[in-house]
Amino acid sequence: MIEDLQRQLDQIMNEQNNCGLPKFEGYSPTEMHYILHDPFCDKCPVQLQKLSDSEYKSIPIFNQIKYLADLIAKSGEFKLTSKGFLPTKVVADIYGLGLYNDEYVESGRTKLSKETDSMIINLTRIIAELSGIVKKRNNKLSLTKTGEKTVTNNQELLRQIFRTFGSKFNWAYYDGYGENSIGQLGFGFSLILLSKYGFEKQTDRFYSQKYFNAFPQLLENIQPTKYQTIESQTARCYSTRTFERFLDYFGIIKIDSMKKWDADKYISKTELFDKLINVRPHNRVGGLASN
Repeated sequence: MIEDLQRQLDQIMNEQNNCGLPKFEGYSPTEMHYILHDPFCDKCPVQLQKLSDSEYKSIPIFNQIKYLADLIAKSGEFKLTSKGFLPTKVVADIYGLGLYNDEYVESGRTKLSKETDSMIINLTRIIAELSGIVKKRNNKLSLTKTGEKTVTNNQELLRQIFRTFGSKFNWAYYDGYGENSIGQLGFGFSLILLSKYGFEKQTDRFYSQKYFNAFPQLLENIQPTKYQTIESQTARCYSTRTFERFLDYFGIIKIDSMKKWDADKYISKTELFDKLINVRPHNRVGGLASN
């Protein structure tokens, strides 16, 4: 009798966990578990797809890390500055690839003389280390055994970079929005939103509203500033971290905005987005989702 009741309760719980919810854009709590905790695994609705060689060459941070790895491979090991940063010449060479233009460098507000003068150059080294592609020992960089294999496989290298950036690197590192998980928690859900709505321009606030509707707990313990409400502060935090300092580095979104700190940003996905990101429909194991 008790066993039968328990089976019935288990069945009810299972049905509830696999029921699509509007706040999750129709995905279930079970699917959201994989989106949050194991993005790109087989059971996750969000998958990374294999690209052509020419398409890999259009991804800024991927190619900067690959370029750095190739430099290290040629020399066997790579000496850093006394403070543990990339040498000035290497910084200039990476930026000189023309893969990503830093607005502060391009405008002349920042002179590119060291690694930390450009965020994406700094990220190139950090992500390479965090991903396990390279290791630092005695203030020198060298490829790991895993790195030696990974850098020759574009699909695996990009997967490793994307997962590391999304799950291991601390997104709060560069900003003044505080040590919280806004944007980084559920970054796979942002990919779902872009897959569904990114075919036309949407404001960054459009996406932040849907994001916080799914994860309202992230608004807890956030204190308003003298000049911003909690809503505007967290929306800007989400936008900066998700779009400007994450997805834009992969070349899968386009950001249109006036060059004003308080201007609306209009976000759309590039052609590369749907070639790289496959979003499966609710409760479907394989296949492409339709937009």
